[in-house]
Amino acid sequence: MTGSRVLSFGHYQPSKILTNADLEHMVDTDDEWIRSRVGIETRRIAADHESVAYMASEAAERALRRAGLTGADIDFVVVATCTAKDRSPNTAARVARAIGATAPASIDVNTACSGFTHAMALTDATIRTGSAGRALVIGVEKLTDFVDWSDRTTCVLVGDGAGAAVVVGSEEPGISPTLWGSVPEMGHAVRIEEPSGTFSQEGQTVYRWATTALPEIAVEICERARVKPEELGGVVLHQANLRIIEPLARRIGAVNAVVARDVVDSGNTSAASIPIALAKLIERGEIAKGAPVLLFAFGGGLSYAGQVIRCP
Repeated sequence: MTGSRVLSFGHYQPSKILTNADLEHMVDTDDEWIRSRVGIETRRIAADHESVAYMASEAAERALRRAGLTGADIDFVVVATCTAKDRSPNTAARVARAIGATAPASIDVNTACSGFTHAMALTDATIRTGSAGRALVIGVEKLTDFVDWSDRTTCVLVGDGAGAAVVVGSEEPGISPTLWGSVPEMGHAVRIEEPSGTFSQEGQTVYRWATTALPEIAVEICERARVKPEELGGVVLHQANLRIIEPLARRIGAVNAVVARDVVDSGNTSAASIPIALAKLIERGEIAKGAPVLLFAFGGGLSYAGQVIRCP
């Protein structure tokens, strides 16, 4: 095969919804303060039994059903997450067992919020080189396990969930070359580290970098895909902040694209945000089959990655 393509997407989110009004009773905040700064109105909160592996497996099963495949058809499982609590076995191995895969390669990727687009790049390269034929690419997070619920600057942001894509070999490439990189000197700007072990970030630093650096990178991703921004059918950015997402789509000239705004309903779900948002757009029929869609994420590290895929 000379390339790979996405066959389907699926997503899973917990049923519990935490609203801005709920948060008003937990910390010193209010609905207007949250919406004006990040655009979030609600977020999903996982129950105790909804572990990272559980949510990833649920999303994987839904993507498989939409592709008309079973776990036995999969020979490569890649899970992007930064919130798995266990060191071993990794989340991908647990997903492989849950879906009934037989002897797949199973890998976890941790580049925080940019994990899914990194995992998509690794999967595309793996299939192109003939080391796999049918793969599951999953982004999943349970960020609420790592949030300080007394910190109003971070607890209002996060949500839980998982999104998955089935990727297969294709004679005609449906995933463009990936543009990826990092800004090591800004690696401290988004973190989950000791001694607190909770999610923290330098919000203004990230916002300034994202609003100034990301548009140029996004345009270069499109150039590598040989797609003009005005030809994009969809723009699915990491769902961190509506004040970053909407201006970026305008600045690159994606005038005809459907822009994912799932952050409003789901909050920041880190590595899960892109597959969750795109799965919903596809389910609602908002992006035409075969249309080029820009996937672009940034996060802890400070890492970034993006590619253009053809909508399944």
